[in-house]
Amino acid sequence: MSEFKNRVFGCAIVKAVNANYNADFSGQPRTLPSGIVYATDKAFKFTVKNYLKEAYPEDTIFYFKTLNENLNPISLDEAYKKHFNKNADKNKKEVSKNLLSCIDIRLFGATFAGQTNISVHGPVQVNHAVNIWPENQIYNEQITSPFSNKSNDPDAEKGMTTIGRQARLEEGHYLHHFSINPQNLREITSLAGADCKKLSDDDVSKLKEAMRRGATWYDSASKAGCENELLVWVQLKEQSRIVFPNFTNLIILKDKKENGKCVYDFAKLKIAVEKISDEIESIAVFYNEQICNLVNLPEKTELNDL
Repeated sequence: MSEFKNRVFGCAIVKAVNANYNADFSGQPRTLPSGIVYATDKAFKFTVKNYLKEAYPEDTIFYFKTLNENLNPISLDEAYKKHFNKNADKNKKEVSKNLLSCIDIRLFGATFAGQTNISVHGPVQVNHAVNIWPENQIYNEQITSPFSNKSNDPDAEKGMTTIGRQARLEEGHYLHHFSINPQNLREITSLAGADCKKLSDDDVSKLKEAMRRGATWYDSASKAGCENELLVWVQLKEQSRIVFPNFTNLIILKDKKENGKCVYDFAKLKIAVEKISDEIESIAVFYNEQICNLVNLPEKTELNDL
């Protein structure tokens, strides 16, 4: 399996309509002090790992909540023992080798603070997303449970069911900037030994697939209405050292739809690409053509359906 050596810059956009893509601990969509809705990198990486876990069960996903026989989350050391049938001892070389056999760690890295401490700088770095749709309309609605209120007071009212609330964002388009630098793994893989797994072409192919489909694939009460909308993948030539600015500033979502479709303007990205065209190996855009229109695309952009 060939090693992946190219650097990549791009963005993934998740659309949320009457949904809550990434809630805070109060159940509200996360907002910046300015009122703009945002989502953490963890929200997007969760959809990627969940997709890989279900679509490729032969690959090990280490950082994913697992329950024990008492339905409680297991600890870090327990997870290590579960996956590798041994305790994480002080042999850091062996522990590193085992951790790098997990596809999520080869992609996103890890901070393993168990019986031994190891840090893996992941090649794939995902930024927090901001809602690039001009409106940030959050609403709350009351919901009821089919069960009565729990109370230790025997005289308490038992005739009413439990009332709760849930919050939704009317419409949002969350843009996550990301980058891939395989060199981030160079030091740890060299120390772990020649037979240690490295980031491969197959890993990146699966990552690209999960970035295109993970949010749509994952379904829950709060995330119903969330779907992958767009993935931009700019792959540099192997020897290139160019650094792209954040894609939040390079792709503009127009504030008016055309025939019910969102219009994404790539004019700024096109200008940035033209300046360094000799450094770029390929540009690919994956999008849902039923809900998106793309304008001012860079030359030689390969268009694909999600």
